[in-house]
Amino acid sequence: MTETRGRLAAQLTGHALPHPASGDTLTRFATLARLARADLVTARFIEAHADAQAITTDLGAPDLVEPGSHWGVWAAEPPQPQLTAAEAAGAWSLTGTKPWCSGAGMCTHALVTAREESGQVGFFAVDLRQDGVRAVPETWPAVGMAASDSGWVEFDTVPARRLGSHRDYLDRPGFWHGGAGVAACWYGGARAVAEPLLAKALREGVSPLIAAQAGAVAAELAAGWALLESTAAFIDADPGNSSGLMMARALAVRTRIDRMAADVIERVGRALGAGPLCGDGEHAQLVADLSVYIRQTHAEADEAAIAAQITEHNDDTAPTAAWDRLLGLTGAHD
Repeated sequence: MTETRGRLAAQLTGHALPHPASGDTLTRFATLARLARADLVTARFIEAHADAQAITTDLGAPDLVEPGSHWGVWAAEPPQPQLTAAEAAGAWSLTGTKPWCSGAGMCTHALVTAREESGQVGFFAVDLRQDGVRAVPETWPAVGMAASDSGWVEFDTVPARRLGSHRDYLDRPGFWHGGAGVAACWYGGARAVAEPLLAKALREGVSPLIAAQAGAVAAELAAGWALLESTAAFIDADPGNSSGLMMARALAVRTRIDRMAADVIERVGRALGAGPLCGDGEHAQLVADLSVYIRQTHAEADEAAIAAQITEHNDDTAPTAAWDRLLGLTGAHD
């Protein structure tokens, strides 16, 4: 475990990403997409670590994520199991079980949510190398994203630093900057899935049907990247979310890249048949990994939330103006 942590920490340190909304968000997205195209699971770890850097900066602790560390962000709040936080003499500790912990046995640190005695959910930074932390075996039986090691982690009175409430974490504009960044990883994974089809389409005498599928996939990828580019510009133009539309924009890019990735998987399979899925282990694993990873969306529920956000920020004197701002047809500050 120590060797794995050290190797991943070295990779993380070697990929310093621009802070989101700092004026170079497109470089952040492009780097995540490139990393995901090369190795989707590693990109998942790097994205979470980079998100932890952005989160701690937003919450007033910019030096908390130190070189040589590997951070996860474990903020899922299902009904069970639960992680609780207790305070005594001004110090906080965590007890219980946290599910859905990507890098459960590999991270050195994590940002976690935990329920406090008041009933409020707090947001904490915790050093996972302390006594009382245990990754629970056999709690991540997944095939897709199996290597992400996203099982449960148990805590037994483990000291932690409170950074704020769960709302402080969620209500930042940066929460949605991070959500859009995840879509850049999905894009890179989709580009990797498309590789055997795009390569085959260049061969002499290729079937017109394969060429048509390759062209359709290329069009999907081009549209997806254009949306990521415009979303990066949207973020940099309005870093503080003065328009109020950042949630809607992030959900729009996430749901579109989700659907794009699913379409790429479908088209590659229809064009090439079962061969790559049965005879190329790396491709088969990538398809399984991407299929699980894009399920971080909430599908139609997210799409309904886009409309709800537009309704909330609508101007009665210009009923469709908020839609135009979301779509980039007018400036974010108009």
